[in-house]
Amino acid sequence: MDSMMTKTSVLAVTDDVLLPVSSVLTIMKELAKEGIQHSDPIIITQASTISQIPLDASSVDLVLAVSRASDFPSDKTYLELSRVLKPGGWVFVCTNSEGETIELQQTLQRRVTLAGFLEPQSLALNSIKLPNLTLSVGIKAKKPTWKIGSSFSLKKPATKTLPKINLDDDLDLIDEDSLLTEEDLKKPELPVASGCETTKKACANCVCGRAEREDTAVKLELTDDQIQNPQSSCGSCGLGDAFRCGSCPYKGRPPFKLNEPLPDFKEGEKVTLSKNFLDADI
Repeated sequence: MDSMMTKTSVLAVTDDVLLPVSSVLTIMKELAKEGIQHSDPIIITQASTISQIPLDASSVDLVLAVSRASDFPSDKTYLELSRVLKPGGWVFVCTNSEGETIELQQTLQRRVTLAGFLEPQSLALNSIKLPNLTLSVGIKAKKPTWKIGSSFSLKKPATKTLPKINLDDDLDLIDEDSLLTEEDLKKPELPVASGCETTKKACANCVCGRAEREDTAVKLELTDDQIQNPQSSCGSCGLGDAFRCGSCPYKGRPPFKLNEPLPDFKEGEKVTLSKNFLDADI
């Protein structure tokens, strides 16, 4: 009676490997270790050539896939293994690798994950000795306990109700105008510009120093070097009075080019423009 209670159903699939029952039991005793001694495994060779495994859905506790090639089981075979495997059952994939084992393990784990299995883990196969086959890489993964398409309701967390506060609008609201004082309501007076700031020349009673600067500029005479080779520390003296400062020695003179002699100019002489000065450029 106890033996029947602990019996585990096992399905073994291979590609082109001839796998006897004793080899299946040897592998599963090392990997599963529970209930295998009472099992009668079902072995299907060349499983990649059949479209459907001849077993009912959710009828197998454990599935073992053994191959010499790393591309077995295929994606279609993984779907069949998931169909016949019971919810919560395990699938074991063992193969022989002549190349990089770590890279192959990662590939196998990725494929079983994409097939819908959970908790992929690497297996140690060094202790498994078979007469006609050497296994070097293995993984196992678990079929979910829930079925595809199943649904369940989510429990909403209990929300705490906040205490209600009754507000009297007439008592709690304050008129903003009542917070303003007479000083706040006064219109600010802007300072009135006066004196030299609003005139073209310094005023008669100038106290800001502008009149002194203008007198200095009038009295200042140009040297021969300034006439023959005019220079500008600010770079704007040659552009005209509109760009010159109050103390510019060239103030009152027509525009000129730097490093070229100043044009002849007499005090009070009008500046004449060229005839095509006002013509359109285009």
